[in-house]
Amino acid sequence: MKKKIILFVLILSSLNTLSFAEGVNKIGTAAAAFLRIPVGARATGFGSAFVSMAGDPSALYWNPSVISTLDKNSLMIDHSPWLPGINFDFAGIVLPLGNFGTLGISTTILQTDEMDVTTPAAPMGTGETFTASSFAVGITYSRYLTDRFSIGGTFKYIRETIYNSSAAGIAFDIGTIYETPFAGIRLAAVISNFGTKMRMFGEDLNVRVDIAPDQEGNNQSIVGKLNTDEFDLPLIMRIGLSGEVFDTEDFRLTLAADGVNPNDNAQSVNLGAEAAFLNEKLQIRAGYRDLFLDNNEFGLSFGISIANINLWDSVLITTDYAYQTMKHLGNTNRFSVIIKF
Repeated sequence: MKKKIILFVLILSSLNTLSFAEGVNKIGTAAAAFLRIPVGARATGFGSAFVSMAGDPSALYWNPSVISTLDKNSLMIDHSPWLPGINFDFAGIVLPLGNFGTLGISTTILQTDEMDVTTPAAPMGTGETFTASSFAVGITYSRYLTDRFSIGGTFKYIRETIYNSSAAGIAFDIGTIYETPFAGIRLAAVISNFGTKMRMFGEDLNVRVDIAPDQEGNNQSIVGKLNTDEFDLPLIMRIGLSGEVFDTEDFRLTLAADGVNPNDNAQSVNLGAEAAFLNEKLQIRAGYRDLFLDNNEFGLSFGISIANINLWDSVLITTDYAYQTMKHLGNTNRFSVIIKF
């Protein structure tokens, strides 16, 4: 056990060094920022230190290679009232195909409540309403290359809409996971959201223009189009490790850490711990996200699971809950259901 803890601390120190690597920060400059919202109540309670963790379809988001570790068909539904007036939903299914590998399909939706349309002439509202939404659908494939090493990738179509304007793009995720022979510690690396730039188009960018406002008699009904800039997707590189410090029939303690390097913010570290009791039926966890990040919005997170309850035949259900504290935007609750069949 002492060797496991020492090895874990040494690797964590390397992640800490990675988090302070020199670089230029481009905070808040990426499109489709909803792709950075963590998926799954278990992962949220873990402090988002989940790149090298296995066991549920949230791996479709965290690390596509990890779905190869699932040996049963698995369906996951995740919901969170993310921020006031904004809801976040994720659904994913994983289908093991034996020697052909593992297939996954996922969809992510971020949706606002209806908002009033306002103009300079009608600052209290025109009587019309609009919404903003973000949507991504992905297809994932993963397989083992050896008995300890697997690789996986995801192709995603992304679309964001506000009122009558929208932007679309495509992206790829690629990830690997390796179960080391050293005390069962897992190492993983992922690159997420490598893809096209996104740019807004739509009717809302059309405006009537008077090309010569200082002259009389010209056509004031000419339609002009506002130009919008292109923005990169939130490209993220994550390196993670996890391992069981204790692992018996009655009790398990898992520690995990991720180093995160995004293109639209500074580097940071996520930490998490999970304890399991009653032959994995009861799991509790806690974590801290974006450690060492200046002006970090997130605080501690907590979670609990009632896991692998047998409904009928070989169908198992797991319910997860997580609570994420925030400094300014209000704390959030997260709920997930996983069905294995």
